[in-house]
Amino acid sequence: MEWMLMPFRRYADFSGRSRRMEYWMFVLLNVIVMGVLFTIMMSTGAAMSGLAANEFANPFAVFSMFFGGVGIVMLIWWLFVLIPGIAVTVRRLHDRDMSGWWYLGVIVLSFIPLVGFLVSIAFLVIMFLDGTPGPNRFGEDPKGRGTAEVFS
Repeated sequence: MEWMLMPFRRYADFSGRSRRMEYWMFVLLNVIVMGVLFTIMMSTGAAMSGLAANEFANPFAVFSMFFGGVGIVMLIWWLFVLIPGIAVTVRRLHDRDMSGWWYLGVIVLSFIPLVGFLVSIAFLVIMFLDGTPGPNRFGEDPKGRGTAEVFS
């Protein structure tokens, strides 16, 4: 649980490095919270009744379910985790000895249909890779590898 909450303690800290554990536990927390909220939203029936009230010819009718009750809570959660999510992703890139500006490049390229799919897969692979051992230009190794203190 500590790893899940660590990005909230380092809310807008874009410097330093973050381990894979910190990044993926934060992602897991977001998946769990959004899954629970989405399940509540769909099981209450309020979303479907709002959808049924709209005409089926309207392509934007599906978005009506997100503007009531639980949908607003989902929006608030998303806004709450937006800055820590960006910060932990940038720190994770720093752990790979990559600039945080790569994340902006991934976001921009993800809007191009086929290229975006390939870039998203490549970014996912980068997030799964281990960080550079020892210190790099963004700080000390969060695992403590490459320092004499590990062996003492």
